[in-house]
Amino acid sequence: MVDILIWIIIIALFIASFIGIIYPIIPSPLVIWIGYLLYHFGIDRTELGMFFWISMVILTVILIVSDIIANSYFVKKFGGSKWGERAAGIAVIVGSFIIPPFGILIVPFVTVLVVEMIQKRSMKEAFRASIGSLIGFLSGAVAKVMIQAIMIVWFILVVLF
Repeated sequence: MVDILIWIIIIALFIASFIGIIYPIIPSPLVIWIGYLLYHFGIDRTELGMFFWISMVILTVILIVSDIIANSYFVKKFGGSKWGERAAGIAVIVGSFIIPPFGILIVPFVTVLVVEMIQKRSMKEAFRASIGSLIGFLSGAVAKVMIQAIMIVWFILVVLF
């Protein structure tokens, strides 16, 4: 009975990790790791071997860095400033609470536009930087979905087979 309850919590944690892509306030990598640790300490301490743990650490680092790199890359590529890049990161978090789930797209776009305009950029330059932040966020989100799916499927395969 306890195992069933633990599995329900693990499944809920894995689902919450994907919700964390839309609501960045939920730390997706941490939520996935809580599921792993819950399984390890609550169900079977021997099933998840060293190769699994090392692989998950590497994928977790890639998961965290991919979002930062994607956002930074596209904002820079589209002519955005460091202030625009920072503002986009903060605006994604704020936007997740304002008109969810669309706020994570609209709020950073508008914020970067305003920040770039304040820095005396032309409307065209500010708009391009805003597009860059939007593409950066979307590409980072796609990368996060794929990496999280790999991490969860890998866990399930190890546990089931």
